Amino acid sequence: MIKLSEQYGYPNGKEYEEISDFLDKLENRSHKKSIQRSENGAFCYRIQYSQDSAKYLFETSYFVGVDWIVEKKLSIFIKPKIDDEQHETDYIGMLFEILKQQENYQHLDQLCEINFEKPTIEIEQKQDLLTPLLLVQFLNVLKRIVQKGLRKSYYPVEKNLNGRIKGRIMVNETIRKNHFNQKNLHNYCRFTEFGVNSPENKLLKKAFIFSVAALQNLKGLDVSKLSGLIHYIQPAFSQVEEELNIDTLKHSFTNQFYKEYEQALKFARHILKRYGYNISSTSSTKIKTPPFWIDMSKLFELYVFSKLKERFPRPNEVTYHKLFRSQEPDFIVNSLDNQCKMIVDAKYKPKYQNNSINIEDVRQVSGYARLNSVYDFLKLERDKIIDCLIIYSDNEASESLTEVDLKMKEETGYNRLYKIGIKLPRSHLKNEFV
Repeated sequence: MIKLSEQYGYPNGKEYEEISDFLDKLENRSHKKSIQRSENGAFCYRIQYSQDSAKYLFETSYFVGVDWIVEKKLSIFIKPKIDDEQHETDYIGMLFEILKQQENYQHLDQLCEINFEKPTIEIEQKQDLLTPLLLVQFLNVLKRIVQKGLRKSYYPVEKNLNGRIKGRIMVNETIRKNHFNQKNLHNYCRFTEFGVNSPENKLLKKAFIFSVAALQNLKGLDVSKLSGLIHYIQPAFSQVEEELNIDTLKHSFTNQFYKEYEQALKFARHILKRYGYNISSTSSTKIKTPPFWIDMSKLFELYVFSKLKERFPRPNEVTYHKLFRSQEPDFIVNSLDNQCKMIVDAKYKPKYQNNSINIEDVRQVSGYARLNSVYDFLKLERDKIIDCLIIYSDNEASESLTEVDLKMKEETGYNRLYKIGIKLPRSHLKNEFV
């Protein structure tokens, strides 16, 4: 397995020190992995091979994860970038902050991509970036469901009743399981009940049990942050049965009236597939994982959204990804006191701490600020200039944006175009990741 950090060799590529161990498996050719994002593709890694020099240059972008370079022969593991010799970006800490804002639950879909169709890859449990992300998201969505109360519905039940009949008698089962065993007063019946013991809730409970077992074995995750969440969720499922047929588990459930259920069921199926429906696998030190990718730029974007909502907490002060004639700015700030009206773009580019904003990003955010539909949205006259702000990652900056309107730095050479850094959560670097 080739092990790299995100943004390795960015933007022109870099040689890999241990390449000699993998030369035969790279097959003297270039390799690339891309993920579709809206209309555009974003690459996870690129390996450029030069026929002339017989050298490979490696470049990673803003994705972390595990995947095959050459299927069943050579895999790649990309971890969060190392800020210094002791710290790396704490993506789970970012997720905890993100989930403090209720609106962010609507935007989790493109945070990670999992490919269950490809062969699994064996990794050390400490390299498992996917499971903590799934578990934290799943438990937080479950919390929202429990706050509203588990959904009650009608669901089919099959029971062996003594001396009574309910619903429809299942003749074959009654003869085979009762009459052949001298239980002449018993009837195997199929009927419907109304309550919380539905297949959807059984699936959620089963995934919840797997999640609790997995959390006890995860290294590097501060489980104390989740213990209160677990104790809050657990009683709500006391009347839900644990047993559920695996074939039923694999069926899709849809519920248009409970959006949280749709999210929770998706996470539940991912978690159960991840462990192969076998709870004993949650304690393994070596695991087999499907190829997956986590979009750190999307995570950063949602993190910035949560911080903007802290600064502008009232409804509709911060609008996320509103579409204007095929243009989609990250954020529009429109404070209710009319003191702050601006276009804000999140850029997961720490280089902006010491470098100017590149021309492509300037054109992008300035283009948003020149749309007539944006002027209409902000209720501004056409002769006004709309402020533009780019927020980038900077570990020397503040962890909040409470003083964003006081500490913005105007970009040299541009009128009312600003940039500001924000500090990301960091965790101590685990020696086994080096």
